[in-house]
Amino acid sequence: MTRILLLILCLGFVAACESGGGDVLQTPGTGDGTDGGTDGDGTTDETPISSDRGTPELPPGTTDPTPNSQIVRREEQDEETGGGYATNIRYLNDEGQDEFFVDNIAFDGNNVYTRGDPVTGVAQLGSFAVYEGAETTEDPVTGTALRTFTYRAIYGRSTNGETEFAIVRSGSYVDFGFGGFVYQRNGFDDDGNAVSLVLPEDGDARYTGDYAGIRVFSGRGGLEYVDGDAEMIIDFKDFNEGNRGVALFVSNRRLYDITGTEVTSAYLEALARGDESDDGTPTRSLVPETDAEGNPVLPRIRPVISPDDADANGEVAGEVFEIAEFDNGEVIESGEGTYYAIISGEGAGEVVGVLVMTGNDPRFAGGSYQETGGFIVYRQ
Repeated sequence: MTRILLLILCLGFVAACESGGGDVLQTPGTGDGTDGGTDGDGTTDETPISSDRGTPELPPGTTDPTPNSQIVRREEQDEETGGGYATNIRYLNDEGQDEFFVDNIAFDGNNVYTRGDPVTGVAQLGSFAVYEGAETTEDPVTGTALRTFTYRAIYGRSTNGETEFAIVRSGSYVDFGFGGFVYQRNGFDDDGNAVSLVLPEDGDARYTGDYAGIRVFSGRGGLEYVDGDAEMIIDFKDFNEGNRGVALFVSNRRLYDITGTEVTSAYLEALARGDESDDGTPTRSLVPETDAEGNPVLPRIRPVISPDDADANGEVAGEVFEIAEFDNGEVIESGEGTYYAIISGEGAGEVVGVLVMTGNDPRFAGGSYQETGGFIVYRQ
């Protein structure tokens, strides 16, 4: 049985209601882009893709992908942390409402998330939109107002509509809590043209774009946002035997609390604390990293290069890590994780993906963070 510890206990059940609108982000399905079947608990009956590729495996989703098919991937369900439970994620804007629908997540109100308030919270991270779950709901029988849990979502869609992603996370759990992510290459772009992929067989390419994510924690509740710049380098000619070399970097990341107040410096100060001499004097200092405007930023996310990161369908899965460097030459790994991505376009013009990374949170003894970020990058 799944048991996720709650930070705040809810005093009642939450009523769910249906909502119409455009089904933009769809439940992962079969190779023809149709939805897969569901079990009695509302989850899809798919299993992770099994292949000859190295680690990590691709997430569950489209079972028979091709270079010319829609591909949808979602986070695999994790009964220990609560990840992967968000399903049927849809962006609703058929009547100009700019809302998000998320199913299979308890205590998030009526399943509809509205655009974040730029005054009291966060509405935008780079080119990606932020949405908030309802703070209260109503008992349909008695009319009693009930508190809900804290849920946030990030939605990104490419400029031509070929690719998109969504991330849902909660700050109301003392473990990472329930949530999920979806990323996909669509069957058609915004102009109604069929989307296909023609992978080059030689040359290198550089892709750049925005990155935005949500941090949740184990050992305490709360939620933070992060944004930055993503860069991907692809070597289409090597490795041999149809493999491509892929490297993902995420730089200039800045950290914000749930109200949008920046907390990057406070985090870096905690990360910089290390060995001290007998009189309490620090024996090392963190080597600072800054963006072009001189703002302090989190350590850069770097790739682990493997010969089987990418396949002929344009799907990519690889490992990443974050290291903090100190002025005495010491280096510590401050995060590690996995990223998943899909290349799209006849000229391999864009890439969509999601990254999940965990590490120790230096601000809280024994605590750890989980950062889930999405990116869309374009060929330069």
